[in-house]
Amino acid sequence: MNQNPLNGRMLVSGCPEGQEYNTQLLYFTCSSMGKGDERIYMLSDRTGSPNVVVRSLSDGKERILTDNRKGILKSYVYFDGTLNEGLGKASVCLDCEREVIYYIQDDRICKVDLEGRITVLNQVPYGRMTAFTHVSGDGKYLCVPMTDGRCLDFDPETEGSGLDRRPSYDIDERVQREGLNSYLCVYDTDSGALLYEKTVPKCWITHVQFHPVNPDIIMYNHEWSSFSCGIRRIWLYDHAEDTLRPVRTVGGDTLGNPAGYARSAEDWVCHEMWSDDGAYIIYHGGYHEGPAMVGRYEPASGRYWEIALPEDYDAYGHFTMDHKGNLVCDGYFKYPWEVKKVRENSTDNGPDPHKKDAEYICKVIPDWNAGTLTWIPLCKHESDWLGQDAHPHPIYSHAGDRIFFNSRMDRTVNVYCVSSAVSRDMA
Repeated sequence: MNQNPLNGRMLVSGCPEGQEYNTQLLYFTCSSMGKGDERIYMLSDRTGSPNVVVRSLSDGKERILTDNRKGILKSYVYFDGTLNEGLGKASVCLDCEREVIYYIQDDRICKVDLEGRITVLNQVPYGRMTAFTHVSGDGKYLCVPMTDGRCLDFDPETEGSGLDRRPSYDIDERVQREGLNSYLCVYDTDSGALLYEKTVPKCWITHVQFHPVNPDIIMYNHEWSSFSCGIRRIWLYDHAEDTLRPVRTVGGDTLGNPAGYARSAEDWVCHEMWSDDGAYIIYHGGYHEGPAMVGRYEPASGRYWEIALPEDYDAYGHFTMDHKGNLVCDGYFKYPWEVKKVRENSTDNGPDPHKKDAEYICKVIPDWNAGTLTWIPLCKHESDWLGQDAHPHPIYSHAGDRIFFNSRMDRTVNVYCVSSAVSRDMA
């Protein structure tokens, strides 16, 4: 790693001077760290097309594991990709215990091991769009979310908007109006056989996560809900019972919420993830006509905890968690006296109510019962937030001693890390 003198962050992997390519972490729903934190897995377009690279953190050596030469596959987030051709950047997930990467290449569902051995497991049915995949904790099952392709049936050159050329129409509204479906497709990671396919009517699923202990339970989402986002976003599917149920409901008691904000269908909720043992789900978002918040739900008891953020913490960010329950966030935080830089807001605007102009990586220690968050700013990430790949999406190492994140400070996206062990004076 190369020491960057600004704010203690260190460059992990990026573009050498005189070249231009992008390197980024895998999506936050899986780890990018191999077993024992010896290796980090990333996406890089250094060959001209995106591929998965693995880097040894002891000697800095990197290897390309996949063999994509066809650009970016069209899918969720990558709306201007090529239909049925290229690497599904949103599809890449890591089984960090066995260090096996799963991904979609063209219309094929594949896996590749640390030695670069590629196996084709199955094929994506014609006429479907894919999104972020997930592998079960025991490594036996792969969930590939799919949606009827009509959801993204448009010409991004003429009907797209923003940096990522996303549709100018409301995708979820089309799904509801035309009765489009999503599918939870679960495959055997050894044989590649489709074990089951659960149809979820009138739904656009983009995020799936197996319960860490019980792979019969899958958490999934309704992406960019056109109505009732506060209760439609997060759902659980129990395969053994064949039931679907929402995670966040209206009303009822909410612990750790001294401000008294009630859970409403009009709230905005997103970025759900499991605790290590599956006992809790954390999420974040914003109250309707109120401040941002971070929440926790306990499926066994049905209890909720939600902590409202200060009113001036209005910069979009993500929360992820280490193995001890500490959070890390790439948004929201600011010093009371601080005047933010004037920067272009991100052009990849979803339905969230907050600006994408945050600058800090913070360790955040929650006291859920007391309703408090202790924010420890570690460094400035200074990403421009322009497009999904430039979102910092910070993650902890397995040991919890380091935080890795993406940033585009200049022309390219690179991967950085910062120690989580100490706070840093950012005044």
